[in-house]
Amino acid sequence: MNKVQTWIAQRSLGSIFLLALLLIVVFPLTLDIFRLNLIGKYLTYAFVALGLVMLWGHAGILSLGQGVFFGLGGYCMAMFLKLEASDPISTKIQSTPGIPDFMDWNQLTALPFWWVPFKSLPVALIAVVLVPMVLAFIVSFAMFKRRVGGVYFAIITQAVALILTVLIIGQQGFTGGVNGITDLKTLLGWDIRTDSAKYILYFVCVGLLFASIFLCRWVQKSKLGTLLLAMRDKEDRVRFSGYDVAMFKVFAFCLAAGLSGLGGAMFTLQVGFMSPSFVGIVPSIEMVIFAAVGGRMSLVGAVYGALIVNFGKTFFSERAPDLWLFLMAALFIGVTMAFPDGLAGLVDQKIKPWWQRRMAQRAAQKSSLAAAQEAYPEVPPPAESKPASLPQGVSGQQA
Repeated sequence: MNKVQTWIAQRSLGSIFLLALLLIVVFPLTLDIFRLNLIGKYLTYAFVALGLVMLWGHAGILSLGQGVFFGLGGYCMAMFLKLEASDPISTKIQSTPGIPDFMDWNQLTALPFWWVPFKSLPVALIAVVLVPMVLAFIVSFAMFKRRVGGVYFAIITQAVALILTVLIIGQQGFTGGVNGITDLKTLLGWDIRTDSAKYILYFVCVGLLFASIFLCRWVQKSKLGTLLLAMRDKEDRVRFSGYDVAMFKVFAFCLAAGLSGLGGAMFTLQVGFMSPSFVGIVPSIEMVIFAAVGGRMSLVGAVYGALIVNFGKTFFSERAPDLWLFLMAALFIGVTMAFPDGLAGLVDQKIKPWWQRRMAQRAAQKSSLAAAQEAYPEVPPPAESKPASLPQGVSGQQA
């Protein structure tokens, strides 16, 4: 057992182990399927928060448009599910059977050519990650090669989020408009609305989340991760050392986009729809809040940040429907003012030192006690003396 503990401590896996225990054991055993499905929904946002840790925390690039990539990944998965639900038998009452219902309502008579590849699940799964990364590459390459960064890049990402939202809503016949793509039922004939399916999708989401955490940890511990940190702190020095800073930034932005797209796909599977309300500026800023509350330098902290903030939204909206926005704002402002480095900073700066001091005090007490026992060996206690027996016929009072 001590070897296992030492191995976990050497690789800084303690926080990941505790998170795994919480997500794999505690939540499934203590929550009903409705609440567990909510947790699964919250965890889909954690993918975006992980990407922001790599992009904002380690590369120093703040993006306020991550909802774009979350939404693109979700739409790619939703397109496949919608085409499966729109087979000619299920849509025989439509004017044009075999196409999604919103296309029929908008008087389209044929499936658009760019929808056709999404009849294949492998194509859809590849597109979930590839489409967000391609858009991220186009935007970031154009900006970073011209050394556009900082606040200007953050504003540009907001503009991209706004443009994509307007485009999705305006092209109602192709995208479902403001309602999005809804009524998603099956995945290759498997009903994703059943309780057993929700359990399976939850564990798939958890597995992909931990795979993403280990991928990000691998990047952080590699030479590339060191260069990202150096670029964040001293960009000019890295550039003068002969490295192409722009391409490092492009890589970080594409990695964050791919993780966000993966989260969007899992959101679509677990919730059963995707709409432009997850693409715009407001949800993108909320995703930044997840990373800020959890700690923008901590991968595990970002997951906790996504869980806590979304749980707060649910809890406050259920308990105080008229005040929940103010309560959420107070939560965010309070956490960021009290703990500028997020909850992970609180753990590193307060809880861990306190725990280490406590363990050191315990170890000192044990060592001092052991030294005392060696110096002064324990003397066996004297045998209990028995009172002398009285002669027969003599009472205690007479004695």
